[in-house]
Formats: sequence, C-alpha cells, structure tokens
Amino acid sequence: MERRLVLPYESIEEIKAVNAGDHVLISGTLYVGRDQVHKRLSIMIEENEALPFIFKGNGIYYMGPSPKMPGYALGAAGPTTSQRMDPYSPLLMKHGLLVMVGKGPRKSEVVQAVKKYSGIYLQAFGGCGALYSERIKSAEVVAFEDLGPEALLRLEVEDFPTICVLDSQGASPYF
Repeated sequence: MERRLVLPYESIEEIKAVNAGDHVLISGTLYVGRDQVHKRLSIMIEENEALPFIFKGNGIYYMGPSPKMPGYALGAAGPTTSQRMDPYSPLLMKHGLLVMVGKGPRKSEVVQAVKKYSGIYLQAFGGCGALYSERIKSAEVVAFEDLGPEALLRLEVEDFPTICVLDSQGASPYF
C-alpha cells in the first residue's frame, strides 16, 4: 500500500497506521543526522540541555550529503548504514523521535524500542542518491556545524520515497 506521511506528523495514529511493506512518501521537514549527531544529541539529553529540534512529530534521515550541485539543495543524498546509530536510537526514541529513515538492518535493542515507543523504521534505497537529491527542496544546517557534511541538517522534502521495514507493532519482512 502507498501512504503519504507529512512531517511533522500531528498524531501518533499517523505512525501507527503505517504497516511493514507500505511504500511511504515523505513530505515536509526531515532532519538529517549520522552517528556523531546522534552521540551529541544523546549527551544533550543526559545533561538536560535544550535540543536543537523537537523530536516529537519529526523524523531523522541517516545520510551524509555530497557537495551541493548547481540547481539543487544538496548533492547526492543517499542513505547510510543505520546500525551506526543503534547505540543512540533507543534513547532518542524514548524522548520522542519515532520516525527513522536509513538503510540496512537494526539491532534487537532498536527493534524493541520501535515496538515499545510505537515508532517506525523506513528504508531508503541505496544507490538512489541523485533521486533523493531531486526530492529535497531546501537544506540548512541546524546544529553541530563543526561536523561539516555530517552536521545536523533540516531538509524540506516532497514525495521522498521509502518503504516501511519495521512498523510500530514490530512487524518486518527482515527483522
């Protein structure tokens, strides 16, 4: 089934309606962060610091963009391996970040956290960095600029194609 998900979402019911195997087109705001961003966000949570964005209602894409090309908000924007974020994902989910986009399998701790907090894990398609770049309407650094291309970014996306590989009930064709 094809679904549309607008971020930030307004109700957890929108997330619970997404089933494993659904094709999900994301529009709206999508944050980007890899392992160093996740590590810093986790430290900020542990130290009760203000976070650079509100987790509730939003999603994060595991991606490191290539340099910007003329006429595009970013260069190639394909997914990176999700397992590098696994040590941090359960804590971020506990604090409201329920939509994750990346590629590859997740560790059992993340699968359990997805079920516990009613999140979803959406798979982006490896090798489609140019396609994803076309779906990104704008990009800006939000925090951790010192990380260069791995800084925390805010994207505005339109019909960003993914497939749900882990739904809020823990159903998955892979895990």
